[in-house]
Amino acid sequence: MGNKGRWEYLRAIYERYRKAGRKAKKVILNEFCASTGYHRKYAIRLLNGPRPEKQRPHRERRRGLSYSQETLALLTGVWEAAGYPWSVRLKALLPLWMPWIRKRFRLRPEVEKQLLNISPRQMDRRLKAQKTQRRRRLYGRTKPGYLLKHHIPVKTDRWDVQTPGFTEADLVSHSGNSASGEFAHTLNVTDMHTTWTESLAVLGRAEEPVQRALKEIAGELPFPLRGVDTDNGSEFINYHLKRWCDTQQIQFTRGRPYKKDDNAHIEQKNWTHVRKLLAWDRYDTHEAVATINDLYRNELRLWMNLFLPSVKLLKKVRVGSKVRRVYDGPRTPFERVKACPQADLQKMAQLEQLRKRLDPFQLSRAIERKLGRISRLANRRMSAPPQTMQATPQKRPANGCGKDARQNRGLGNPANGAGFPLSHSHNNNKPSVTLQMSRQQELRLHS
Repeated sequence: MGNKGRWEYLRAIYERYRKAGRKAKKVILNEFCASTGYHRKYAIRLLNGPRPEKQRPHRERRRGLSYSQETLALLTGVWEAAGYPWSVRLKALLPLWMPWIRKRFRLRPEVEKQLLNISPRQMDRRLKAQKTQRRRRLYGRTKPGYLLKHHIPVKTDRWDVQTPGFTEADLVSHSGNSASGEFAHTLNVTDMHTTWTESLAVLGRAEEPVQRALKEIAGELPFPLRGVDTDNGSEFINYHLKRWCDTQQIQFTRGRPYKKDDNAHIEQKNWTHVRKLLAWDRYDTHEAVATINDLYRNELRLWMNLFLPSVKLLKKVRVGSKVRRVYDGPRTPFERVKACPQADLQKMAQLEQLRKRLDPFQLSRAIERKLGRISRLANRRMSAPPQTMQATPQKRPANGCGKDARQNRGLGNPANGAGFPLSHSHNNNKPSVTLQMSRQQELRLHS
């Protein structure tokens, strides 16, 4: 008998029990306990208690707040400064960033204890309202390359390498609203074993500039480049790149056409390392490309690879109709490379010294300043997204939506009709949402 049936049974015998004599009550009580499974004392309390209504009253249990507003404000400030990482990664970077957090926010011991004890699931709950404001659909402009397809093997099996150097590469366009003319592209390369990622911008998508950019990235990696896996774009499927890979004894493979899951690792990095920062603006000048590369070669690669932990998928377990994903512990790409015997010891020693000397909060500020200069070099006339790509406006409480909401909250890229609050967004040359919110939290904590 379910809870609803027990409650209906109680309502049926309640009046008869109240009017019955001592012996009749004993019989009714025995039958009630045998039918419902209730303890005798609990059944007596129900039958002698208030008259049961049609629906059983539900008492909502609310636990008290375990974390102070100061802790949550500080968590939001770190989350903003770190570029909005996933809660599991945010949990992992808090101990790594703690020396600089203590210096910057003047932590009290009880606040530090709360900050380190908060779980990833609780972080998701506390940051849920702000996360819903940072969604945007992705789109790309990859064109297929038809030459050499039968010479370059297709790789469809999962990446299960135990050594660094086997990478996925992709080209991210910065064309804005129009694909006409020549514009900038970002060559993004990520290592499968260590998640180390390097980026470099090129003007156009010709074969030689892409190959030179890949060669430069290979020289910056703290381990030898052993393999490159790409999509079927003509910037990769050409004799020029294949000849260079053959000369350097680099394994060159490609994914299947129209199967983005074959390059899932780099597709994810395209968002976190490129789109999230530069969005969908158009950059079509040599000055813009040089400024973007100044960011890629310096602050951004150090910030992403030395200070931001990431997780790797270990396996998938099917439980009924659902698939449960099992991940390893969050670690920074630098820590994964450091554990590999194939790492370049000289480069790792230099990176170790940089990691001890650099402040991640100052790196974040430097990235914001450079993103501001990059944003001013965008071709605004061709950066506004087409009407078909704009996100559907959603209702928002009290503050309005669309243009009014962006003006009131100071969020969103002026070139993006969807008002998507990215870390690089600038509104009339005002500081971005990251700096605004971080400074607000800092002022609140110091006051």
